[in-house]
Amino acid sequence: MTADTPYDPAREGAQMRFDGRMSYNDYLKLDLVLGAQDCLTDTHDEMLFIIQHQTSELWMRLALHEIAAARASIRADQLQPAFKMLSRVAKIFEQLNNAWDVLRTMTPSEYTAFRDDLGQSSGFQSWQYRLIEFSVGNRNPAMITPHAHRADIMAKIEAELAQPSLYDEAVRALARGGVAVPQAFLERDIAGSHDFDEGVMQAWATVYRDPEAHWALYELAEKLVDFEDYFRRWRFNHVTTVERVIGFKRGTGGTGGVSYLKRMLEVELFPELWRVRTVL
Repeated sequence: MTADTPYDPAREGAQMRFDGRMSYNDYLKLDLVLGAQDCLTDTHDEMLFIIQHQTSELWMRLALHEIAAARASIRADQLQPAFKMLSRVAKIFEQLNNAWDVLRTMTPSEYTAFRDDLGQSSGFQSWQYRLIEFSVGNRNPAMITPHAHRADIMAKIEAELAQPSLYDEAVRALARGGVAVPQAFLERDIAGSHDFDEGVMQAWATVYRDPEAHWALYELAEKLVDFEDYFRRWRFNHVTTVERVIGFKRGTGGTGGVSYLKRMLEVELFPELWRVRTVL
């Protein structure tokens, strides 16, 4: 090939024709994905708003996939694969955190131009986000109602609440590992959230006081803390982004907006793992 000859990847074996063959576009169904940004207005910034939330839902779908697999691995006492999956979930939430930086480029004036067209739709109604909360252990029954109009979504939620959460499985792994765990916790109603349990904290304290004797459980605890660390940052960035864009207006879905989101900052997914640090 001379300097005057255009580079042709086909000369090196690259596939260039895809009549009747699987292509990149076909595999990823990009016509469907890229055709899903149906703006309701002719404003410039609505496209950003839609893509921000659609991509967040895609990342949450992957998070649910990884959480389910991690939970199954913990249940089977195969902790090493679970560590990899939980690390991936933490990175997913790091990615979701970075996405707020893009949305924050939208000013209040730009959002106001199309906000009324959203109707009552709100991120508060994300069933995948709700499933993430429920799957890791934050099971507030009041949060089910926004999904009651969809039988298919309710079936997913009911199936989730019928099985132990990720945190339940982690504490059960503690017990199987020879660490004393309160029987009342192990026998509690798994469909609801649990309040802070002193006995569970002391069980984790046993692990943290002697990591070398309980290394796998020690690493499991830290993987859970890593995940909640990124999850909390995501919630915090959500609050600051909303406050920056709409101030203290009520949310489109009727919540208190920033006040509701700040209340959510107080929710702990794994309370004993955070408080155990105080007693060590």
